[in-house]
Amino acid sequence: MTPNLKLSQQTTPAKRDGARDWTKIVLISGVVFYLALVLLLPTIYVFIGAFSNGFRGFVASLTSRDFTQALRLTVLAVAVAVPLNIVFGLCAAWVIARRRFPGRTLLLSIIDLPFSISPIVGGLMLVSLYGRNGVLGPLLQSWDIRIIFTFPGIALATILGGMPFVAREVIPVLEEIGTEEEEAAKTLGASGWQTFWRVTLPSIRWGLFYGVILTTARAMGEFGAIAVVSSNIIGRTQTLTLYVDGAYRNYDSQGAFAASVVLACLAALTLLLKEILERRIATPRSRKAE
Repeated sequence: MTPNLKLSQQTTPAKRDGARDWTKIVLISGVVFYLALVLLLPTIYVFIGAFSNGFRGFVASLTSRDFTQALRLTVLAVAVAVPLNIVFGLCAAWVIARRRFPGRTLLLSIIDLPFSISPIVGGLMLVSLYGRNGVLGPLLQSWDIRIIFTFPGIALATILGGMPFVAREVIPVLEEIGTEEEEAAKTLGASGWQTFWRVTLPSIRWGLFYGVILTTARAMGEFGAIAVVSSNIIGRTQTLTLYVDGAYRNYDSQGAFAASVVLACLAALTLLLKEILERRIATPRSRKAE
């Protein structure tokens, strides 16, 4: 074997390790640059804009009548949408995970529909059904019921956006735990409700909480569907997301940035809760693996 061949064989692994290190550095730098350009820098700019007139200006923006009304409407929409989506998600997850029936795949596809369609299209669907000229419009008018351009329409749009999350988080958990413990509880004389509250619910609690967090985050940030079904009247039918858009269009930059900071803080709180739940879920799994 020639000396040159021996030297090339000795240096090849080192060159490969060096190339891998440079590849990692380039990839990590690219990811950091992309996140800074798309997420970090805009977020910093929003916070700077929110405090452009000092802390007093920030507080004044958050205590204005229009902002407080938008915040109140957002809280009401979340308070209505999240519990209803929890009930729907649990019922749908139970039926899909515990029963085999014709149309099961179609039902799953319908539940996933808000994931695939634009929120604006979802708003148009609600208008075409509940609007004055919609399918149910004449019937609702005969009963003197208004849904579109009122709070019920906003609540429906919020419900539509967050509908899939609880079901999609709970279904895999129900399929994973199986039915052995539930059947054992029924054998010991437990009723259906007792089995659910004492056996099923403790087993799916982390998946349920995770779905609730995602549903709440989507409800707080819903924009497209609400923009269609609400008349966007300042102080009456504006949620926080609509308030941000309206304030910015009316050249109230600090008001828009201040409301955006509130939404960002709520999103950060949601991510914190999500991280805590993920760690709580991972701990029991790691113990079982050991």
